[in-house]
Amino acid sequence: MTIADLRDKCKSLTAKVPRDALILAILIVASSVSFGLGYLAGLDVHVPDVACALSQSIETGKFVASKSGTKYYLPTCAAAGRISDANKVWFASTDSARAAGYTPAANCEGI
Repeated sequence: MTIADLRDKCKSLTAKVPRDALILAILIVASSVSFGLGYLAGLDVHVPDVACALSQSIETGKFVASKSGTKYYLPTCAAAGRISDANKVWFASTDSARAAGYTPAANCEGI
């Protein structure tokens, strides 16, 4: 089958379908694809850099908190990544974090 044969076959198939139905089908497919791509683009996917977080925890401590906060986190928790470096306070143990007045974060698994 040549390209010319395929073109003729497509033309004969589209000639059988009413023009309004063809336009409606194209609009539905295009809008569905656009919506799906927009949805995927809007997803906030955060993949923590575990190697970097582990090296930071080895160098500076096992737990981190914000100077202005009340919770402490593991360095691999997403909330710990949002603390600016200038505001980070490091602790070697949960006991030292609690002694400083911090409580464990409920949304950070592993504490």
